[in-house]
Amino acid sequence: MIRAFMLSLLVCGPALADRQSFPPVDEADRDPTLVAFRESLLASVAARDTETVIAAACPDIYLSHGGSGGPGEFLEYLAPENSSPEDQSREAYWSDLETTLSQPGYFDDEGEFWMPHQWQITLPASLDPYVAYFVTGEDVTLRQAAEPGSPALSLISYEIVIVPNYRDGADYQPVMLTDGTRGFMHGDFLWPMTGHRAAFVKSDAGEWQLCTFVSGD
Repeated sequence: MIRAFMLSLLVCGPALADRQSFPPVDEADRDPTLVAFRESLLASVAARDTETVIAAACPDIYLSHGGSGGPGEFLEYLAPENSSPEDQSREAYWSDLETTLSQPGYFDDEGEFWMPHQWQITLPASLDPYVAYFVTGEDVTLRQAAEPGSPALSLISYEIVIVPNYRDGADYQPVMLTDGTRGFMHGDFLWPMTGHRAAFVKSDAGEWQLCTFVSGD
């Protein structure tokens, strides 16, 4: 069973639940070989070194729900046919990979290392995961209106919030805290709970590999 923090939702009028904070703790330091692997892989990702990144992946790396997986699919994402290094969708994929691998992570009960750390939060079945977001910063301002000078309602640190109507391209998103408080928060601090996550797994030969990089429910 995966170690998990439980977010419990209580149905009682406008309040959904008591507010809970999940400060990030990176467990990677428990294994120096993992730290070295991640640093090396991140350097290869930063250099956009497709060959080295694919070589660091599991033979059956999981990349999409319903996809074939493996190095062939990974190559399609990292270097799509007829694309250039300036291709926006290609660069977005590399950027998402780099950001995800840089996040604090945790070991599950099987010894796999998962990133980001908030992936261990168990959402209640009654909550649509596609409207759940994690606040990635400390003392992030919840504002009364969708503009930087609007009055502050609260400071939010590492909480699950609900964004029922995410506005593509908007700097500020309408959010609801789990206690029912509503306001607006800058999108830079909101990580979708269906967003990218990644897992490192140690092979039978004792070598770390990237075995999952996927998004979605």
